[in-house]
Amino acid sequence: MDIEELVKIMARLRGAGGCPWDREQTRESLKPFIIEEAYEVLEAIDEGDPVAIREELGDLLFQIVFQSRLSQERGEFDLSDVIAGIKNKMTLRHPHVFGDAQCKTSGEVVIKWDEIKKSEGKQRDSILEGVPKTLPALLRAKKIQDRAAKVGFDWERTADALEKLDEEVAEFRNAVENKKEHEIEDELGDILFMVVNISRFIGVNPEEALRKTISKFISRFRHIEMAAAEKGQKLADMPLAEMDALWDEAKKTKS
Repeated sequence: MDIEELVKIMARLRGAGGCPWDREQTRESLKPFIIEEAYEVLEAIDEGDPVAIREELGDLLFQIVFQSRLSQERGEFDLSDVIAGIKNKMTLRHPHVFGDAQCKTSGEVVIKWDEIKKSEGKQRDSILEGVPKTLPALLRAKKIQDRAAKVGFDWERTADALEKLDEEVAEFRNAVENKKEHEIEDELGDILFMVVNISRFIGVNPEEALRKTISKFISRFRHIEMAAAEKGQKLADMPLAEMDALWDEAKKTKS
């Protein structure tokens, strides 16, 4: 099946006698599905399952086709315009591949990319503009920090960044111990922002790191649940010390 057949399926779903649910959808109503499908692609990639990756990419592609169809109905653009637009953009922004420019490293590619964006009139008043507010907070923080680092606003040494983290933790501890409720949220935010800064500085994606840790937690906690079930125990009745022991057991077997 090629993309045109998928476009025809979408047209039928939206057309007279099509699917009542699909016909009711709007750009706004579909926004949650775009996000959901994108994260399901990430989950499939994390699991390393090529069949699931293929399926989830298809679901995400369908959302692109759906949004394009809605715009076509409004007389704005269709899927062919979307494809043409990204084709032209990728060709123009890779002159080292499709033209005569020379870029020997990925760093040089990034510099060239930014230069081309400026020449396209996409330079903003602030280098921090253009980072979507709807991004997950950790990812948005990283992108904001990446932008600032491009002009030299960055740590010189990992040790300095870690020292700043210790300072933020101390300030948070002080706010908690002294019950300064108006400061606790701010100080906790500073810690999280600093952790993102450190992760970026050492080359770790904080969003990826946290997602993997969440998955690890789920796997280990599931081990505790299964152990309780095998013993005929309710988890809520299991002593914390016993759960801790099972957690340590899970760490050894499910690391």
